[in-house]
Amino acid sequence: MLPADISILSAGAVGPGLKKVTELFQQDTRETVKLTFATAPTIVERLGADSQFDIVIAPPIVLDDAARQKKISPERRVLLGRIGAGVMVRAQTPQPSIATVEQLKKSLLDARSLVFNRASTGTYLENLFQRLGIGAELERKSIRYPDFAAVLDHMSRGANGEIGFGATTVIVENTQRGIEFVGPLPAEIQNYTAYEAAVVQNNAAGAAAREFIEYLNSPLARSVLTDAGIL
Repeated sequence: MLPADISILSAGAVGPGLKKVTELFQQDTRETVKLTFATAPTIVERLGADSQFDIVIAPPIVLDDAARQKKISPERRVLLGRIGAGVMVRAQTPQPSIATVEQLKKSLLDARSLVFNRASTGTYLENLFQRLGIGAELERKSIRYPDFAAVLDHMSRGANGEIGFGATTVIVENTQRGIEFVGPLPAEIQNYTAYEAAVVQNNAAGAAAREFIEYLNSPLARSVLTDAGIL
């Protein structure tokens, strides 16, 4: 039997761990895996009837909606893990104090600007700022981008005093690209997003797609994902 090509549409937050798992899978099998990363809203758009993807990896709420629309197979879904939100600044600039909620609030109010995406992280942050009672003050200096790539580009070229946000995994992965990881949000207000994998309905890869789903649940894959910060 000829090896299959597996096309995966995935949320970018799991990228650091998923890339390594994919490399191991390709070494262990004859299959080829192509990864495409997108935000949750884009994943919803691209999972149409003419989808060319075999597997989708996204937060459970996205997959629940896809299941209702019969865009993914009713077969079992595999949990990759969950990822928290973190803080970053431009490299070689002063780091804000974020160890406690009060320190974080002060740092946010003192910041020149706040930079985050319009995906799940950004939605959570906007709600968090409101809960902390500083939403109005921060709204005026919040800069939003469609995805983390644009946030990263801004932060790496930005000014002193800017605070950026993103999934901890992708911040750490890009610390050689002009940014520094300050740390995760304080535990009391941390937001964990879970990510699951599912097989797309009527996909072209067939058994190979199901094989990859099962591989994600193997001890080796679990170890790699955990090391990448996907807990």
